[in-house]
Amino acid sequence: MGAIPVINVGDILEMKKPHPCGVNTFKVLRIGSDLKIACTGCGRSLTLERIKVEKMIKRIHRGGENEE
Repeated sequence: MGAIPVINVGDILEMKKPHPCGVNTFKVLRIGSDLKIACTGCGRSLTLERIKVEKMIKRIHRGGENEE
């Protein structure tokens, strides 16, 4: 098994597959055993199990003060 990724509120998650709107990036709104994420394209929010989200992540772009 790989390392557990550290996910914080405000991070942008780049997923392996795009959302139906065509964008593959999501902003983290809430963390816990479930993650609430919002599509950066259409704004739709989803609540998914953390384990499922971790498998779908391609890259994590840090939010907050590290945002470019």
